[in-house]
Amino acid sequence: MRNVFSAFLVLLSLLIAGPSLAQTAAAPPPEKLSELLKLLDDPAIRSWITAQQQAQAQTQAPAIPTQDVEDLEEKARSHFAALAAAVPKVPSEIARVSARIRADGAASGFAPTYLLIAAIVAVGLAIEWIFKRVSKGARFENGILNKLLLEAGPTLVFIVTASVIFLVVPWPLLVRPVVLFSLLAVFAFRTVLAIARLAMTAGASHRTVHRRGMIFTGILLAGIVLAALGPKLGVDPDVSTVISLFVSAVLLAIAIETVWLAAPAEESPQRLWPKMLRTLALVALWLVWCLDFNGLFWIGIFAAALPRVLPAVDHMVRAFAESRWQEGVVNSPRMVLISRGARALVIGAAVAWLALIWRYDPNDLLQRNPVLDTIITGLFKSVVILLLADLCWELTKTFIDRKLQTVSDPQLQNPADIARGSRLRTLLPIFRNALAALVLVTAGLMVLSEMGVAIGPLIAGAGIFGVAIGFGSQTLVKDIVSGVFYLMDDAFRVGEYIQSGSYKGTVESFSLRSIRLRHHRGPVFTVPFGELGAVQNMSRDWVIDKFRLRVKFDTDVDKARKITKKLGAELSEDPEFGPMILMPLKMKGVEEIGDFGIELSFAFTAKPGMQTMVRRRAYTMIRRAFMENGIEFAQPTVQVGGDEKGDPTAAAAALRKHQMATEAAQAAAAGGA
Repeated sequence: MRNVFSAFLVLLSLLIAGPSLAQTAAAPPPEKLSELLKLLDDPAIRSWITAQQQAQAQTQAPAIPTQDVEDLEEKARSHFAALAAAVPKVPSEIARVSARIRADGAASGFAPTYLLIAAIVAVGLAIEWIFKRVSKGARFENGILNKLLLEAGPTLVFIVTASVIFLVVPWPLLVRPVVLFSLLAVFAFRTVLAIARLAMTAGASHRTVHRRGMIFTGILLAGIVLAALGPKLGVDPDVSTVISLFVSAVLLAIAIETVWLAAPAEESPQRLWPKMLRTLALVALWLVWCLDFNGLFWIGIFAAALPRVLPAVDHMVRAFAESRWQEGVVNSPRMVLISRGARALVIGAAVAWLALIWRYDPNDLLQRNPVLDTIITGLFKSVVILLLADLCWELTKTFIDRKLQTVSDPQLQNPADIARGSRLRTLLPIFRNALAALVLVTAGLMVLSEMGVAIGPLIAGAGIFGVAIGFGSQTLVKDIVSGVFYLMDDAFRVGEYIQSGSYKGTVESFSLRSIRLRHHRGPVFTVPFGELGAVQNMSRDWVIDKFRLRVKFDTDVDKARKITKKLGAELSEDPEFGPMILMPLKMKGVEEIGDFGIELSFAFTAKPGMQTMVRRRAYTMIRRAFMENGIEFAQPTVQVGGDEKGDPTAAAAALRKHQMATEAAQAAAAGGA
């Protein structure tokens, strides 16, 4: 072991000294060199030195190559020159590779490759046709499942048939990858075609977009096959790059045409701006791909595609559910789980593809750059957190909306159910808004925490800031706290008519701070809870309505009472007004003997808000019944004596004087009370 250590020190000193030893140091004695050579020839020492070198290479960070702008410019110029020189070689290179493939197939007794691929596709289509004929009688109750059987079933049969043929045949060396990648492209095209037809059946895709999408998909798959076969068939890399650029330019042209295809000729310039921006975005993505920034390219693709793909997925899932389940199940938490699960699969596939493109390895990245590892890992975890937060919010929102729809059913007749529904319509919207804020804040803090942000000081700072705001906005705190206690006391509900001070109206809605009242004449009052004070609720349980009528002094009061009782019974049996009345119309008796007649008092009990309609109907019935039975209403009369007897002007003046005296007496009595 001592010899090993000595040899290691000698080697280390040689490495440290470097080339300077060759210039200044004297040559070591021959006996020491022979001893060193013997040690180096020992297999144990060699293995130990190799292990030490590997460990040192792993611990040392790789040097970052630096390049000047001139070097980059020279490399770009050389690359463009190579591509320009490769353009004329494309036909000859294609002919050369095709000849190699034909020769390889002919040497093994195979037909040309395109005939082999066509034969496999033909056999697959034949088996697919047989499957369609056999399954023609199988039908489901809804159209989506039928379309799924008609599209997914034959496609799956075609893929299985072609795969079996490919796996059974022993293909030549060069023919095998050509057939394999061609079949994979056909499989992918058939799968995309089936999905697109299902989307059209569900109404999530336009026919024009469908046609352009299929053309785009076919050319894209052909380009992918050519790019994948290039290295395997020995194609010149520059020629392969030129072909890929040509295919990408064609795809860019199709995408731009699809963007502008929906623009009518007479469309205004203002509406052309979005299409111009989309065109510029497509060109920018193409340039990013040309510069070989694959990660940034796919981020742009997903950013542009996901906002359109996710609603289409939701639409397809909802169409499938509507054709299979009842409406109550469609708007249920089960439907939310299915819909959000489909969205999560799409987003998860996008994130997984990005990780594959970036060759993401957490352990390797953690050793090379811990900060970047924290950010990227935090991004992936943030996606999961946001998906779970969205699921929780949608489940809760669906439950609350279903409950609100249930309690708002106009067919409810039980007073207890009506009262409970009114209270739920009042509290559930506030709970929904508060829950949305809670989910948003919690998800945001968790995302910041996963990104490496210390949220402890952030929460502490927010608490201090909240205390400062509380001291500076005591009125706001008062309004919120008052509103909480009003709701706990069940002082009012949405749809009830209340009065507080000079404010009165129907409760339309309220927030954490204020209540919104709609006056019966139309104006809207927004009243803070802190200014509401005592609340007079006119929509609870029942309402007693009283009114007075004045008849002449010679009226038979008992006869009037009997007539009123009969009218009350008729009014209670009326199909329109009967449900509004809780206790029938009655005459209470003589309330006051005035100057011109007797004031009779009437009363009835009705449901809240219905008393006005019942009173109007009662006025009409009482007037008609009193006139039919000889009961006359009292009218103010004035008899003028003396020299002005018979003068109408004097009578009017005396009547006006009497009214003013009566009003003054009433005002004085009210002031004394």
